[in-house]
This record gives sequence, C-alpha cells and structure tokens, in this order.
Amino acid sequence: MSGDSPVKISVVSPVYGCGAALPELIRRLRETLERITRDYEIVLVNDRSPDDAWEVIVQLASEDSRIKGISLSRNFGQHPAVLCGLHHVRGEVTVIIDCDLQEDPEYIPLLYAKYQEGYEIVYTLRTKRAHGFIRNLLAKCFYMIYNYLTDNPHSKVVGTHSTLMLASRKVVNSFLNIKDVRFQYLLIFKWLGFRSTYIEISYRERKFGKSSYSFAKMFNVAMDGILFHSDKLLRLNILLGISLSIIAILALLYIVITYYISGYAKGWASIAALILFATGIILWSVGIVGLYVGKVFEQVKQRPVYIVDKKINL
Repeated sequence: MSGDSPVKISVVSPVYGCGAALPELIRRLRETLERITRDYEIVLVNDRSPDDAWEVIVQLASEDSRIKGISLSRNFGQHPAVLCGLHHVRGEVTVIIDCDLQEDPEYIPLLYAKYQEGYEIVYTLRTKRAHGFIRNLLAKCFYMIYNYLTDNPHSKVVGTHSTLMLASRKVVNSFLNIKDVRFQYLLIFKWLGFRSTYIEISYRERKFGKSSYSFAKMFNVAMDGILFHSDKLLRLNILLGISLSIIAILALLYIVITYYISGYAKGWASIAALILFATGIILWSVGIVGLYVGKVFEQVKQRPVYIVDKKINL
C-alpha cells in the first residue's frame, strides 16, 4: 500500500482489450462514487492490453489525479492484475470491478451500505449469466467440482458469483499476506473468512471488446483454482487405489474358485482390457501427482506474480 494518506473508497479495475470502454467507465464511476464521497481513487491496471488502453489511461489520469494508472510489463492475467491494484490502493474500502461495464458501477452504493452495516466483504451474485450456454455450463461444472473438492465450508462458491465485490482495509491487508503465485482472488477472499454478505445484480450485455477467456484459459484458471485450494484429488487417488486393490483380490478369488469348479477358461480379451484399464488409472494418478508437483515447482521459484512497467499518479 502507498504511504500517502488514506482515502475513503478505492476502486481497482484490471484492463485488457477494453480501452474504448474506459472513458465511459470513469464517467460512471465518478458519478456513482461522488454520491458517497469525493475522497476516492480509481486504480486502472493495464494488463498489457493489445489496444490503446494505456494511452487512454494516461489521458484520463492527466485530467484527474484521483485516477491512477499502472501498466504491467506483459500480460499476466486478470487475477495478478487485481493483486497489483490491491498493492497500490489506499482506501478504507476497496471495490473490484471489471472494465467492460457488464457490472454496473451503480451497485457500488449498495455494496458500501452493506459495509456500513458491519460487513467486511460484500460479494455480488448475478441474477442471470449473460454468456452462452456452453460457457455457463462449464462455469457451473467448475463450481460443482470445486465445491466438492474443497473441504472448507467457508470457501464454497456458486456459479452466479460476479467479479464485482467490496472488501474492507483489514480484508485487503489479509489478502496481501497470501503468497500464492497462482490464484483466483474471489476464492482467496472466500478462504479468508470475515463477516460477509452479498447483493444481487443484473449482468449487462457486453458493448466493448470481447472476452479474452478461451476454453484453454478457462481450463487453466479452473485447474489453478482447484490445485491451489485443495489436495482432495490426491486423497481420492488413495481411495481409488484401495478400491482397485480390493476388486483385484476379489477377482483373483473368483478365478481360483472358477478354476476348481469348471477348470481353466481362456480370457485373453478380458485380461488385456483389465491391464489397459489399470494402466490408465496409474497414468491418471501419476498425472495428478505431477500437476501438484508442477504447482509446487512454480511456488518455490518465488518469482513475482506481476512486474510493473509504468505508473501514473502513484
């Protein structure tokens, strides 16, 4: 956090592929925030957007010192960009919002009202998802799998969680103590605990840019979320191994009993199928262990999660 005097509200927005949306975003954020206080700041983190987003940020920041700009050295992803913003905020509370205006800034006063009621974290739930059927289905499947694999009941999430949220200074400081190199900020906030609540929001159609989350990126983010928050897959592997061992013993007993009752019977096809099945299970298990080893390798290298290239008004 900056050593400057604190402000009442900070807003963090990661920027990628939405340079055209920024003037409208800032206009609407100003209108909304000034209903609460004039003591605010807006931190825009350029995640090496391929358009002219940084030039737009520089222009906006030159017109208002409350608008802060950070440009990363390369594209690190949405979640590292949010972390970068949180490292630079000075607010009593911090609001995280996407830059594409699918989440309406008009909801910020409702988030702040919940904070004034004594809640440390205020999440938002979408009344409907504005994505296609396939993406909605994939998101629902991920959250179902994640909730099953996560043993902490406080970390449970639902598929309608939005990225728009509010966190108090105490929560942000606790978040910054987490040293995971791969993470999803929403899952980290859920893991932290603290008194929390949510409001429901409507999700607007996207007018600027398009989502940068391909299926491969969504899969990688999902795997990071699962592997960094749960070791249950490893324990399920042990259970799978024990179950197959019991089945193998029972099958062996069946073969011995069948031999003495009806004599030896050929069954090369079934044996080959069992061998291939067992081999597949072994490779599956080794693969899961390998994924965890790979994540450990990433963690112990202790490389920075993001690298800052430029700053303005900071």
